[in-house]
Amino acid sequence: MKRVSAPAEALTEAPETASSGAEDSPDAKRAKKASAKMEKVETVNVFAQSGVASAQNAATALNAAKKEANSGDDFATLLADAADAGTSNLSLERPALDGSEMENDIVLQWVDMDMYSGDPLREHPVPGEHVPGLRSGEVPIIRVYGVTDKGQSVMCHVYGVTPYFYTDIPGDAFGESELSRFREALDARVCSAARINQGSAVVAVVIREKMSIMGYCGGAKKRYLQIMMSLPNLVPKAKSVLQNGFACPGFPEKQFMTYESNVPFVLRYMVDNDIVGSNWLTIPKGRYRARGPSSRMSRCQLEVEAVYEDIVSHDPALPEWSAIAPLRIMSFDIECMGRRGVFPDPTQDPVIQIASYIKVQGEDHARAKVVLVLDSCLPIVGAQVKSFSDERELLLEWTRLVQRADPDVVTGYNVESFDFDYLMGRAKALKIEAQFGQLGKLRNKVAKINKKTFSSAAYGTRENSEIEMEGRVVMDMIQYMYRNHKLSSYSLNAVSSEFLGQQKEDVHHSIISDLQRGSDEDRRRLAVYCLKDAYLPLQLLEKLMVLINYLEMARVTGVPVPFLFSRGQQIKVLSMLYRKCLQLDIIVPVLPRAGGDGNGEVSYEGATVIEPIRGFYDEPIATLDFASLYPSVMMAHNLCYTTLIPTGEEKGLIENKDYKKTPTGHLFATTERQKGILPTILEELLAARKRAKKDMKAAKDPLRKAVMNGRQLALKVSANSVYGFTGATIGALPCIPISSSVTAYGREMIDATKAAVERKYTIKNGYKADAQVIYGDTDSVMIKFGGLDVAESMELGLKAANELTEELFIKPIALEFEKVYSPFLLLAKKAYAGMYYCSSAEKPDKMDVKGLVTVRRDNCGLARTVVGTCLHKILVDRSVDDAVAYAKETISALLQNKVDISLLIVTKSLSGKSEDYAVKQAHVELAARMRARDAGSAPVVGDRVPYVIIKAAKGAPAYMKSEDPLYVLQHNIPLDFDYYLDQIGKPLKRIFTPILTNPDSLLHGDHTLKRYKALPSSNVGIARFAVKKLQCIGCRAPIDCKGGLCRSCEKNRESIYLDRLAEANDLEDRFARLWTECQRCQGSLHQDVLCTSRDCPIFYMRKKVQKDIEQVQTKIDRFAEIDF
Repeated sequence: MKRVSAPAEALTEAPETASSGAEDSPDAKRAKKASAKMEKVETVNVFAQSGVASAQNAATALNAAKKEANSGDDFATLLADAADAGTSNLSLERPALDGSEMENDIVLQWVDMDMYSGDPLREHPVPGEHVPGLRSGEVPIIRVYGVTDKGQSVMCHVYGVTPYFYTDIPGDAFGESELSRFREALDARVCSAARINQGSAVVAVVIREKMSIMGYCGGAKKRYLQIMMSLPNLVPKAKSVLQNGFACPGFPEKQFMTYESNVPFVLRYMVDNDIVGSNWLTIPKGRYRARGPSSRMSRCQLEVEAVYEDIVSHDPALPEWSAIAPLRIMSFDIECMGRRGVFPDPTQDPVIQIASYIKVQGEDHARAKVVLVLDSCLPIVGAQVKSFSDERELLLEWTRLVQRADPDVVTGYNVESFDFDYLMGRAKALKIEAQFGQLGKLRNKVAKINKKTFSSAAYGTRENSEIEMEGRVVMDMIQYMYRNHKLSSYSLNAVSSEFLGQQKEDVHHSIISDLQRGSDEDRRRLAVYCLKDAYLPLQLLEKLMVLINYLEMARVTGVPVPFLFSRGQQIKVLSMLYRKCLQLDIIVPVLPRAGGDGNGEVSYEGATVIEPIRGFYDEPIATLDFASLYPSVMMAHNLCYTTLIPTGEEKGLIENKDYKKTPTGHLFATTERQKGILPTILEELLAARKRAKKDMKAAKDPLRKAVMNGRQLALKVSANSVYGFTGATIGALPCIPISSSVTAYGREMIDATKAAVERKYTIKNGYKADAQVIYGDTDSVMIKFGGLDVAESMELGLKAANELTEELFIKPIALEFEKVYSPFLLLAKKAYAGMYYCSSAEKPDKMDVKGLVTVRRDNCGLARTVVGTCLHKILVDRSVDDAVAYAKETISALLQNKVDISLLIVTKSLSGKSEDYAVKQAHVELAARMRARDAGSAPVVGDRVPYVIIKAAKGAPAYMKSEDPLYVLQHNIPLDFDYYLDQIGKPLKRIFTPILTNPDSLLHGDHTLKRYKALPSSNVGIARFAVKKLQCIGCRAPIDCKGGLCRSCEKNRESIYLDRLAEANDLEDRFARLWTECQRCQGSLHQDVLCTSRDCPIFYMRKKVQKDIEQVQTKIDRFAEIDF
């Protein structure tokens, strides 16, 4: 676990001060007692606390205080440093209009897009020109929200877009004369289904010459009907009518196949007009009309209306259109005041603080740092603190702040499922929902919370909330973390520690209420805490390049940015497919979704995994990798929906000329006969990636380099997702013949590579040894050439990749030399570790570990630490003896209870209640027990539950032995060390089996004989029935007398007393150092520590030392009964 300052320093240096702000706290008294001789006076925030408002003077004081006290990561100092840098001179508002905007082209980068229905455009902005679309009734209107290169906000109403889809013709005899009858009959059915009394639902039906994407047709087009609807919400109605059975007059009833009837209307508009996600648009001067004050719908600085045909879309791949506008970002966090033992409820418990950070993309400093506080609060240097006596005013002031700052992107941590949800619920309880909910860019439109269940094969199933806030994109960082990173804990504290090297106080909601009821200083402390909770998500957003990478993914795949958060992987491939099909007059059918578990689920053989030759290799192992294996297979063999020839329809075609048979027996047309859409898309994606990487390498500007890196990553991910799209049997357009053929070709290629390597690189052919493929997995092979050093292996690996590519494969399939491992530990399929050489043969780039316990999050920290350290000693230090000695020492320490409990914690996600699981789970049952003990502090659905395994009856299942680590410490409950020995023993044996002749010796021997046995405190388990006897303080022998020593130890009472005093002093000193470490983390060395972070090992260390101090003090107190 990373922390703000090094733990070694925290535990070896003298603490600088103890808490002076909570003198009634036992923790504070111990810290003060242990560090009294070393106290320093800290002056951090002295100006702010005395009410001085000058940011410059306060920042100067803070800098001086930092040098004096060396207080570590002080968040208040960061605030003051920002104030000293001049951020107060930056304007919160957007740049003002200068009046010339309406005389020029409007150029904007669009951020969000939606639609509404309204009256048609009565007159074209250019007098005399025709307005497309319906001329009466309600029509769909697209709203585009964007930002100019100067940072000004724009909204454009786009008229003339008509929703449509395709379907089959009723029969071969159907012609132009039947179109009106078809339209009228379908219109009547749809109007009836939609309960429309006036107007038409189906506005037009025309015959189009198109090709279906499903199956090879040799370029021959067929007739289809294009059905144009009055409004997008009527498309599903018409689709349902046609699919369930519809009879056109003069033709028999039939169930119609529909095409592209499931395309979201906004995406339909984008595809048809070559608009991609967040690209730049130009509305030419003279071809738009500005809306007057009476007709404006938004709070944007510019609000215009135009016809869709006049808007020009620009290709973001071009350097001149690849920039990112100065988008405004707001990160926020709220604090609530709950009741004791109950988690805050928006119907009853007030919002007491809202902290907001406002920043502009591309700028170094925040534009504003604002915290709104219920009740009085001392100032905070570098931030604006506003106090309110009424909660309604606090909430409405935040709405005004959002409107004034006008963010394009809103972020935070779990803001959709908690913060926004709570704020809207609280506003409703206070009867100010209509005023408070004005959070979007539209006037008089209340933001709306929608409860949704997101399900995706790639991301799993999650229940969360989504807020509709027109014109603003919500990027909840917890959703990003869930989708993109596998962590043992997803708390903001754990995530910030992992990616930023920072931590924060983790204050329990019950303590938050106490702080709110306290003094101005207490509320100021809570405000700093709240500000940091708003600051850290913004730092994560920037550090992980989330905004830039998502903008580039939207540009590459052609979908709006919100789709990337609210939808799965398939919509991205569908968007690319629709765009390419539009160019080729191809339409995409809407297929019925297949169910799993035998209801349509079709399996196929996956990739080849060559059986590993397990062992420890002290000589270099070269790895050859197929570059973009599955995309290159699809391109090389022209595998596509449009090239798949149904069995029996290959008559008249010549095998290997017109079509080829794949290893699975499926037939696909050759490129010469018909180029597939999927290979074409892949070629364009990979070619674009090469250009992006070239541009990234040439870029001098850091932002430009970051944008190009985001683009090439998006192109890579998009290319790799095409194969998965075809194999998703529960998907929009599954095609098992494609996906199974791809993996079959991949298996053949791996086998051919292995055979060629072992045939070609031999002693017989002049090489130092016979090459051997020791492992192969999906798209790579690992080769032991033998008799070579790292540099020679790298050289031969590069040569082999080029020779084998030329000899075995057709373009664009290519083997590439990827890396060399030396030494290398191969344990099993997909489980290995080695020193990774790629950039140089002189020095390894890293230690690479795959599939071992060090990268699994369902193991305790001790298992990960032990395995990681042993691997380091074996691979980096190249000392097996040291690794064995370390493993034995750790096992011995575990059995003697000398391992910190934080290393024994396992965390698992709580996704439901006990009855929702088919089998009882340890973390679920523990959560239920914790709710029974204290519902206010118990984990809730969505949390990751930390637990340890305690000693119980023999054979008891794990779910009965799970317990809260803090509860274990408080009640001295013995742990099940055999369970943990087994948990670290299995991976240790796995590592050492290829190295040691007897790996069981790690788990048995003299180092396992000495074991710790703890007696639980009273009223826990069997202890409630035990009769306790006093023990001698010196030798722990049972005694009957009231004194503290047995007869044997009486003569040494002075030395025993001094030993206990020394032990107490050592523990108090350790506690003070841990306390000071926590103070450094919270940012102040003169306040009590309130943090209860279950993700931090220091928290458990502190609690453990507290318990040890209490026990030693009890022994010392017993000496009062001894006559000295």
